[in-house]
Amino acid sequence: MLASPIRTARQALSKRPYICPSCLRKAKLQPLASAQPFVARSYRALHTSAGPPSNDAPFRKLLKDAVKRKKKEERATAASSSSSSSPQQTPKNQDLRLEKWELTVGIEVHAELNTARKLFSGAATSTGEAPNAHVALFDIAFPGSQPHFQIETLVPALRAALALNCRIQQKSSFDRKHYFYQDQPAGYQITQYYEPFAKDGHITLYPHDFPSGVSPDRGPIIIGIKQVQMEQDTAKTVHQPPSTHLLDFNRVSHPLIEIITLPQIHNPTVAAACVRKMQTILKTVNAVTAGMEMGGLRADVNVSVRQRNTQAADTGHTYHGVTGLGQRTEIKNLASIKAVEDAIIAERDRQIDILESGGVVEGETRGWTLGSKTTKRLRGKEGEIDYRYMPDPDITPVIVGKEMVAHLRNTLPMLSDDAITMLVDVQIYGLTPKDASTLLLLDDGDRLDYYLDVVQYLRSALSDYPETLARVGKTAGNWVLMELGALFKNEEWSDSRVSSDQLASIIEYLLRKQITGRTAKLLLAMKFEGDARPVGQIITDGDMMLKPLSHHEYTDMAQKLIEENPNIVKDIVEKHRHQKVKWFVGQMMSNSAEGTVEPGTAEMVLRNLLELPPMQSK
Repeated sequence: MLASPIRTARQALSKRPYICPSCLRKAKLQPLASAQPFVARSYRALHTSAGPPSNDAPFRKLLKDAVKRKKKEERATAASSSSSSSPQQTPKNQDLRLEKWELTVGIEVHAELNTARKLFSGAATSTGEAPNAHVALFDIAFPGSQPHFQIETLVPALRAALALNCRIQQKSSFDRKHYFYQDQPAGYQITQYYEPFAKDGHITLYPHDFPSGVSPDRGPIIIGIKQVQMEQDTAKTVHQPPSTHLLDFNRVSHPLIEIITLPQIHNPTVAAACVRKMQTILKTVNAVTAGMEMGGLRADVNVSVRQRNTQAADTGHTYHGVTGLGQRTEIKNLASIKAVEDAIIAERDRQIDILESGGVVEGETRGWTLGSKTTKRLRGKEGEIDYRYMPDPDITPVIVGKEMVAHLRNTLPMLSDDAITMLVDVQIYGLTPKDASTLLLLDDGDRLDYYLDVVQYLRSALSDYPETLARVGKTAGNWVLMELGALFKNEEWSDSRVSSDQLASIIEYLLRKQITGRTAKLLLAMKFEGDARPVGQIITDGDMMLKPLSHHEYTDMAQKLIEENPNIVKDIVEKHRHQKVKWFVGQMMSNSAEGTVEPGTAEMVLRNLLELPPMQSK
């Protein structure tokens, strides 16, 4: 079947042995052998499956409420200061300011790897477990405890780096990044600063990666990735006002990767699209536990502005090898795609305000709160000298064999760009780029699997009806995303409400012109509400089968409606409001028995009587 290429790619990982998280948590975890230089000549690719889709409706509601509140405040401000507002407050002049100032952004994405054990101890990784339920002695810096690198944590990290087009380093090592804070009991974080395991990657953004379907640069945008490094996570701090801070060490030493882009982003929308696509890629290759909505991925952004056409010597600031940049600030721990875009816009405007008033931008770490209008200072910006990086003397280097890299590269699932190319191909599925992107993003790929099942069923069932096969992919996409998606608007997705073969059966009757579109929607609603009867039986019991009218009957019905509604006819014919033909179609359907009037035939008859151009084929 034509549906098999994507399915085969998505299931590639499932053919290899894996460790189930729930099984591991119930089992007695034995620490692995002490850390040894790792030569990947023979290995077992251990990984855990991602958890069930999360219900992020409360978070989405929070976003919507914040946006509404922000718009309301902006309207109130504009109304109260319309006569005396400064030029910088008007959108028109804001655009003029951006012609003078250039924004530069670099992104650091921190993602929790999908592993069963922690990075340097045999304790299980956990999400939502009781506080401090999975803690080894090393996790709390118990005196005399030693780190033991868990080999299997490297596998999802390598998959992620390969999917980001990185060059895998044969040798990598770990370093200590010193800072003193309550969430880091050892007084330092173990990371890869000098010798990361992956370098020199890139991510390409296409028009379909943007919600509008249009790239700001009107074409592909390539963003370089300086390096991808492994590091340990810190403890979770729970604040209890006014002065109590509780620490949960379950998260300590959870394996992370940090993806560091080059400062090659000059648009907040591009930055948001970059983080969104990284999240999609990491989920596709089963490298991460969860996305931003569940706290499994966080982003820091480095923001600077400079006057356009300014020579490098005029500013003197350098970031990741790029000279001539303005002084950068870092915004920490952004937890949503929208927060990335909004925080960059706010910080860009703040820096421009400072520079245009003759001030100086300070290098500092700043924070962002959902719904805010500006970033806030957290602390001065630390540099290399502050962190006192040094090689960790207790962890031996990690050596990755070429055979392991080749195997992982050859077994990567189909990535989003390749999947979208296949889904939009008119010879295969014929979806729009927007619908293809939506299918990939929804429900961790479950909606895409469902769609592929529907298409596969229809192509088999309609093999004797070749004139409809070319429409199967697009029609199935509309029903999965629009009609069925509307029923799930306020509920979590589940393919058990309406199975893929049940939806495909409804669509089959529709494409064979045995039922009308309205009847098909009614059938879908009945199955969604739990009607256990087969689709065919529901049609038979309800006498829903289409009973085609003759051309003469269509004409008589349409002529009567035209004579009874001369004002609407005048709007259609004289004022060219052709969309009102649909009103007549609706009247013909509502005035007839269910399953007797076919909308397409009714509209064709009406257009002939009104002497209008024929319908455009879809």
